[in-house]
Amino acid sequence: MEPPARNGKRDTAPDAQEATTLALMALGWILSDDDRAGRLLALTGMDAEMLRARVGDPTTLGAVLAFLSDHEPDLLACADALDIRPDNLIAARERLSQ
Repeated sequence: MEPPARNGKRDTAPDAQEATTLALMALGWILSDDDRAGRLLALTGMDAEMLRARVGDPTTLGAVLAFLSDHEPDLLACADALDIRPDNLIAARERLSQ
């Protein structure tokens, strides 16, 4: 992992493995709240079974991060909970889209 930025939060783009890890951590954060989890499923068109089956797929993980990117309050809250910069989640989304 890269050294932390001045504020203690990473400020470098994640590699593919880090992007996957960040997406999985973000998914865990999303699923910790029933309302937020319901919104994720509704907006992505997935159900819980489909999400479980596709959890390792970069496209699915990208959709998880897109869900956060499209709602700034959740993006900021998730980044804070994970102790990372919000733009690292955005960078992870972009990395998973490659």
